[in-house]
Amino acid sequence: MDGIPITLSPYDPQWAVLFEQERISLEAALARWLAGPVEHIGSTSVPGLAAKPIIDMMAPVRSLSEAAAAIDVVTTLGYRNGVHRPEEAHYFFKPATDNWWERIYHLHLTEPTSLLWRRRVAFRDALRCRADYRSRYEQLKRDLANTHGADLMAYARNKDDFVNEVLGVRDRTQAPTVSYPRRP
Repeated sequence: MDGIPITLSPYDPQWAVLFEQERISLEAALARWLAGPVEHIGSTSVPGLAAKPIIDMMAPVRSLSEAAAAIDVVTTLGYRNGVHRPEEAHYFFKPATDNWWERIYHLHLTEPTSLLWRRRVAFRDALRCRADYRSRYEQLKRDLANTHGADLMAYARNKDDFVNEVLGVRDRTQAPTVSYPRRP
């Protein structure tokens, strides 16, 4: 894959500030479709964890089909509509660039009952609760970044076994039955 090598930045408390500012804007614009608050997910949502500096977010919508009407609303906020798991989410990124490393925000509109929602929130919560998971995950991400260079798909795909272990499931088609206590 073309691009720059994957690099991780040390945890930055500013990521939480950027999320909060964007959350307020998104919740106001998406209010009629939302089933709950926009969530900060991914590594930038886990204090102390190094990450690619992209703020990943999920917005829980009451109906994925009805939320298709929100696509135009989100694009007026500077996002570009992309394709990522279209069967369970509407996906966006900002700024609207073809280069993933120039993006600051990723947003998924998905139903809170979706596999995507349940896995991402449970994984984030597990990392927030367990220092051993954070440490192992950060080392895995560093190893994968070194191994895969600029191949973002290989980097992401090779995290699956660890994610499944943390979630206590066999594969990526399953979500955990136990949820971790939620913390901001």
